[in-house]
Amino acid sequence: MAGRQIPVVRQLRQSVGLQRGMLVAGLALTGLFVLVAALAPLLAPYGFAQLRGPDGPFGAQQPPSAEHWLGTTVGGYDVLSRVIYGAQTALIVVVVSILASIVVGVFLGLVSAYVGGWLDRVLVVVADAIYAFPSLLLAILAAIVISGGQSSLSAGVGATALAITVVFVPQYLRVVRSEVLRVKSEAFVDAARVIGTSSRRIMTRHVLRNSVRTLPLIITLNASESILTLAGLGFLGFGIEPTAAAEWGYDLQRAIADVTSGIWWTALFPGLAIVVVALGMTLMGESLNDLADPRLRTRVRASAAAEALPTAAGPAPAAGLVEPTTSPTETLP
Repeated sequence: MAGRQIPVVRQLRQSVGLQRGMLVAGLALTGLFVLVAALAPLLAPYGFAQLRGPDGPFGAQQPPSAEHWLGTTVGGYDVLSRVIYGAQTALIVVVVSILASIVVGVFLGLVSAYVGGWLDRVLVVVADAIYAFPSLLLAILAAIVISGGQSSLSAGVGATALAITVVFVPQYLRVVRSEVLRVKSEAFVDAARVIGTSSRRIMTRHVLRNSVRTLPLIITLNASESILTLAGLGFLGFGIEPTAAAEWGYDLQRAIADVTSGIWWTALFPGLAIVVVALGMTLMGESLNDLADPRLRTRVRASAAAEALPTAAGPAPAAGLVEPTTSPTETLP
């Protein structure tokens, strides 16, 4: 069936045991995150910057109640609404940063490996130098340069996405470069050159299409790092203004003082959202990475087959007993 060839469905069919459990858990948590982010205006009871309701102001640090299921923050915002809209902000940052990293990294990796020479050496050296910088440090520098610290939604997302893009580009460059070096020496590429195909068509039609098969694995692992970078940026005070968008790291930083006063709800739920989303993406990425390795996949299948063998063959005979070699109805001469 055609549905079985869908990447995620194919991996689910290949996985067994604990590996399948990890993949299903990761897919469930990631799918829930995407669903909440997409339906944030419908799910949130209030706006992310709303301070008043029909009965007046919400009040600061109000405990969970029927009006505010998760309580209110020190600034008087509804915690549940901030958590839901925070998923929307996080999803925007992940999508923008990953797409930008793929476009830039794949292009540079393709050109670097296919052209070669001094251009290849320069790009590899620059990529190694950039990769040595921590992503959070680059995010802080980008936030200061672009918007001077606190920023609107577009500037905050742009600063974070730019920093993450700079950090992730070397990863995509090196992965695509290694694949292009392998693919461009294949016979079908030489045949395309012989019949007079242009270099541009060879790069895009023949080489590129066979060099990006491992990118989905890197994307899932980098997505969780994007979430943590955004949260770290907001926690350090270089994130998005609370009136421009909801952001989990900022809310967590504002709730630090509440914890010592016994006000637990303002810090628990934003922190829990960060952990759950990062965990879901990490579980999905690690499971897909294991399934992409034939050695690990074969080992897991062999282990599952060994565990199922006694059950399929029936219980082993007890010690000291010998199974009869003839049926009860057989008579010996």
